[in-house]
Amino acid sequence: MIAAGTCGLSAPAFAQAAASDALCVAAPAPFDSNQLLQKKQVQVTADSAEIVENQFASFKGNVDIVTDSAVIHAKSAEVTDNGRAMSASGGVRYDSPALSVSSDLLSVDSQQQILKLQNTQYQLTGFVGHGAAGEIDIGAEQGISLKDVSFTTCPLDQQDWRLVASEISIEPGDTLGEARNTRFYVGGVPVLYLPYFAFPVSNQRQTGLLFPVIGSSSSTGVDYEQPFYWNMAPNYDMTISPRLMTNRGLQLKTEFRYLTQSSNGQVNVEYLDKDTRLSDDENRYFYRYQHHGRLSENWQLNIDLNGISDNNYIVDLGSDYYNRSDTTINRTIGMDYFSPSLDMSLYLRDFDTLGDFDAIYRALPEAKLQWRSDLASYLSVMIDSELAYFDNAQDNNPEALRWHLAPTIAIPYQRYWGEVTAELTAMNTYYKQTNVVGTELEEEVNRTLYQGRLFSTLYFEKNDQLLGNDVTITFEPKVQYLYTSYEDQSSIGLYDTTALLNDVNGLFRGQEFTGLDRISDNDQITLGVTSRIIDSANREQFVVSLGQIFYLSDSKVTTSVDDRNRSALAGELDWRFDDSWFVHSAIQIATDNDKVERSGLALEYRLDAKSLVQLSHRFVRDLSGETIDQIGLSASWPISQNWQVVGRSYRDLERDRSIENYFGVQYESCCWAIRVVAQRNLTNRYDVTGQQNTDEFDSSIGLTFIFKGIGSSRSNRAMLEEGMFGYRQPYVLN
Repeated sequence: MIAAGTCGLSAPAFAQAAASDALCVAAPAPFDSNQLLQKKQVQVTADSAEIVENQFASFKGNVDIVTDSAVIHAKSAEVTDNGRAMSASGGVRYDSPALSVSSDLLSVDSQQQILKLQNTQYQLTGFVGHGAAGEIDIGAEQGISLKDVSFTTCPLDQQDWRLVASEISIEPGDTLGEARNTRFYVGGVPVLYLPYFAFPVSNQRQTGLLFPVIGSSSSTGVDYEQPFYWNMAPNYDMTISPRLMTNRGLQLKTEFRYLTQSSNGQVNVEYLDKDTRLSDDENRYFYRYQHHGRLSENWQLNIDLNGISDNNYIVDLGSDYYNRSDTTINRTIGMDYFSPSLDMSLYLRDFDTLGDFDAIYRALPEAKLQWRSDLASYLSVMIDSELAYFDNAQDNNPEALRWHLAPTIAIPYQRYWGEVTAELTAMNTYYKQTNVVGTELEEEVNRTLYQGRLFSTLYFEKNDQLLGNDVTITFEPKVQYLYTSYEDQSSIGLYDTTALLNDVNGLFRGQEFTGLDRISDNDQITLGVTSRIIDSANREQFVVSLGQIFYLSDSKVTTSVDDRNRSALAGELDWRFDDSWFVHSAIQIATDNDKVERSGLALEYRLDAKSLVQLSHRFVRDLSGETIDQIGLSASWPISQNWQVVGRSYRDLERDRSIENYFGVQYESCCWAIRVVAQRNLTNRYDVTGQQNTDEFDSSIGLTFIFKGIGSSRSNRAMLEEGMFGYRQPYVLN
């Protein structure tokens, strides 16, 4: 389901930060407190004055009265009752740190400490908001009271929505205003009545209802979520969100956040009691705990714990933290140490696997250390070490203790015109493996490999002119020779090892796999070249890179899957045609048969922040036995000053079918917006055997209603980023 929705009573500052995206929300009235006087001081200036001692004082013409709390301007003013009462009339203007008021008549009772303004137009000083009131009472104790009042955050000339109440009161020091007998008008039409209504009058976080989320999908049915924000303390808060789904039942979602001087964290818990759509009325849950803390100047603590009740939780109920294509739910706890010469980490890594996938090995624990030092100007040493124990949720799978030590001696020579680096590394890895009966694995393995690397690159630059513009053209060739000795590794299990996908930079990595369980033997030369066109503002307008590995001898570790004498030719292109057109392309071509192994293309036209069209395509000939061939079109475009449309469609060319269609339309004025989003996409549900369904679709529709200034707003970019694939800028040019 595509979440939507927003309509509420009060909002936290986190949500209000998005108000900067508003088109033209009215700004708070300015006020300079420096013009006020000291306590119990009063200053009056006028064109003329008449004063009778101990009786009255009369002032006429451009009267300005400055006190310790406000500045009053009027055509005339009169002080009576021996200074205990005052009235002002004629174009009265009252300015204070709380609000700015235009009025017909002002009166002050100094004994009761009450100021009254009649027939007023007001504007809040510290918060966006203005309106009209029949009477405004301002008192030292009771604060501000506005009677027969209207309120809006819209500009004066475009009041698309407004509140009308019998009374609005704002007490001293309070962050919430209170309204009674409130009618809510949209475009002059009353749409809601509330006997009591609270709204924010400052930018501080405040307890209250947030905008609801309203939607509908074939999976959840009609879906209504009502968040409640609880400002528990200045450094921690909580959001409680009951969610009613007609097809599944009532779900409770909670979010708790905290912040200290040295740490921050967040706890999320979601629980659905007895999903009515499932035959067994299964209870479903999701939890997440994240913590980032600084233990000392060099030590950090990081926690990321996630748990889920079943394979289809994300598919059926959605998630703010995982995508329906994810296959693992991670859990990690660890500490990191950083210093100029020494880095260390100690982590526990665990996973929940979704679907019918082999259980992933968890590292309980995994400790890493890297020490580096410069022995001389052109001689450095580095030691990498790792200690890990790999456990598996399946009892019959092998488990292992792995200890790895890799000292490296390097001779780096780096200058502005290029670089030459020579490295020599010895890699020793010890395995203690259990549960190996009936397998090819051995209980103890001690593997020692040696690796030599020689890398060189040069930077050539030329100042030139292109199409009448001054540019800098670079040519950057680089070459690497890599040798790695061979040792039979078939007696070692695969614990954290998968094949790596190469790009141009990856060709110089010198490793075919992640982890340490398989280190390929190498005897190879890698050639690469990059050329750039840089404009006079030092911006890259064009970047092209090519690279390829030439194998001087066959790798015994990878010969069974690849016996070619050279790798695929890898290429990348980033091109900024002008300020509006961008293209990014990456391709790998097998030079022995001229077939494309992998490719990606993104062509984008961007007129401004709200107007863009992007065409993308990706192709992978063999990804886990399947061919990926997909094309996508994304667009965001204003059709008038207030109307915006967003659309996205992805099609699987291999199976000749659509896999996601997404369309959203939004009306946005200066102070309110409404958005409707519809989507149809693959569900990717898992069946009871753990197999993923690739033929079932889910349709959904969502509604968002936003009142700017008393809630949050998400831009058209947010609409474009929602969904399965989402929008991403395709280029890496600076």
